[in-house]
Amino acid sequence: MGMNPQKMLMQMQQEMARVQAELESATVDGSAGGGAVKATVTGKQDLVGLVIDPSAVDPEDVEMLQDLVMSAVNDALRASRQLAEQKMGAVTAGLRIPGLG
Repeated sequence: MGMNPQKMLMQMQQEMARVQAELESATVDGSAGGGAVKATVTGKQDLVGLVIDPSAVDPEDVEMLQDLVMSAVNDALRASRQLAEQKMGAVTAGLRIPGLG
């Protein structure tokens, strides 16, 4: 026989809380310019690290550095979203729940 729907919901909520806690402590990296700029974000998409190789700093071309920083951060954010989707997908077994994925 099937499991009580209320119990299933409670178990899913507990599992989602556990995954969200994991995402807060997980980090992923992104880079740009062949590694000249590296960004680290959490699974909750908070930027927690940014490393810029001194060779990427050219006072005559600040726009290039800005582009590299944006690219590295966006790369890390993409990786963070993929991690969150993967972990949440395991909990929801492929269900699309608004606000969770």
